[in-house]
Amino acid sequence: MESDKKRIAIIGAGISGLMACKYTLEKGFNPIVFEARSGIGGVWSQTIESTKLQTPKDFYQFSDFSWPREVKETYPDHTQVLEYLHAYALHFNILPRIKFNSKVTCIDYVTSSTADLHSWDLWGGSGEPFSPRGKWRLTVRNSQNPSASAPTDQVYQVDFVILCMGRYSDLPNIPDFPLNKGPEVFNGKVLHSMDYAAMDDDVAADLIKEKRVTVIGFQKSAVDIAAEVANKNGATHPCTLLFKTAHWIVPEYLLPLVFQGLNRFTELMIHKPGEGFFIWLLAMLLSPLLWIFSMSIECYLKYMYPLKKYNMVPTHRFLKQISSCMFTVLPANFYDRIKDGSLFLKKSQSFSFCRNGLIVQGESKPLLSDIVILATGYKSEEKLKNMFSSTLFQKCIAESSAPFYRECIHPQIPQLAILGYADSPAILYSTEMRSKWLAHFLAGNFRLPTISKMEEDVMEWEKCKRRDEKESYRTSCVSTLLQIYCNDQLCKDMGCNSRRKNWFLAELFAAYGPKDYKDLS
Repeated sequence: MESDKKRIAIIGAGISGLMACKYTLEKGFNPIVFEARSGIGGVWSQTIESTKLQTPKDFYQFSDFSWPREVKETYPDHTQVLEYLHAYALHFNILPRIKFNSKVTCIDYVTSSTADLHSWDLWGGSGEPFSPRGKWRLTVRNSQNPSASAPTDQVYQVDFVILCMGRYSDLPNIPDFPLNKGPEVFNGKVLHSMDYAAMDDDVAADLIKEKRVTVIGFQKSAVDIAAEVANKNGATHPCTLLFKTAHWIVPEYLLPLVFQGLNRFTELMIHKPGEGFFIWLLAMLLSPLLWIFSMSIECYLKYMYPLKKYNMVPTHRFLKQISSCMFTVLPANFYDRIKDGSLFLKKSQSFSFCRNGLIVQGESKPLLSDIVILATGYKSEEKLKNMFSSTLFQKCIAESSAPFYRECIHPQIPQLAILGYADSPAILYSTEMRSKWLAHFLAGNFRLPTISKMEEDVMEWEKCKRRDEKESYRTSCVSTLLQIYCNDQLCKDMGCNSRRKNWFLAELFAAYGPKDYKDLS
């Protein structure tokens, strides 16, 4: 295989897109990266002023490119993160590969007969990354001037596509409301957290200045935005955080403890897909230690913070929240803002709009508001599905409840990989491992198993995680507490040694991080 003659398209120049480009370049390919925006960084290029890492930087760094020495903070802010990504792109000469302001509107698999797809036993007909049976056709639009009366589309034909669009961008999740009870009856302004984050800092500050702001939600964006508004407006124009479900919010100083627990010994306590009797028994015997850890964190948080007073005690276990990738870090002075009247918390199962604010279930008076910010998440699956022009591939995405093979390959979609879609407490770390794995695969270092074997594998993952997570199961978040186990599988595929520590006790009890996988050959 002459790698420089195979055309690889990477869609997105966020973190996953940069790593996909870097590692395919190292294998001798000449990838082309399409980025809809004018710069790199993905979500880090459009975020609120107070955003910073919610992962200790030792777990959020490239394995072969450390943070600059002048960055002393454990949790760098968004400006420092973006500068770090730019330095990475410059160091590995990635920028010349990127076509900015180039939005891929759809991709289509071109083959002589779509009926052949159903008859293949091997992925792409061969189990290899490239196949003479089909190619991908990408339709690309110049996004610099989307209002042009006749936008010009360009069509590219490539041998392999890597989707690096991320989960938290582009297609916001807007709640549905009954007729005449939605934003259309509200005299104020309604926007999604995505739109608020996309504003320049001074524009966002002017928008909320001396306004009664209500933020809907209780995940990371909601909590961060509410804290930022409360800090700027103070008690004279308090912000309200309206939420349906409370989640555990962890102070920064506890996070290193949580991440240090991501070691092999901890993973012995967790059930794995397709495990044998001995591994199952060991997990059963050791799992009470996880329960003790989770309860200890919960008791500490309830003791340190007035959760009960403000109706913020979650109904789920702390460990369940981690395994479901719902991790939120406590903003600075959050409870101080509640105490001084700058921030109000309201818990309600439903709400609707009225002319001058919101009607909150269980309250007789409307919640007066000038601005409502919906921090209600994104339609990640729909965004991914809409990328395909083929209804067959759209159904593959929409109708499957199982995760991807190795969290980046769909068994039924040939010559395509998806990076950055699988969630993780340390997304850069986990995505880099899959970028390395994918580069090895593209270079022909191994073949994929049969389609049926891959489907059996992902169904085992689904069965295992549904048993543990039940109603909180998510296809994008199956390996959070089994990061090392998953990395072992990737290393085995690549023919690399999965034991990265120097001695037995470190191998068992020390946390694994990006630096442990610096040299995978």
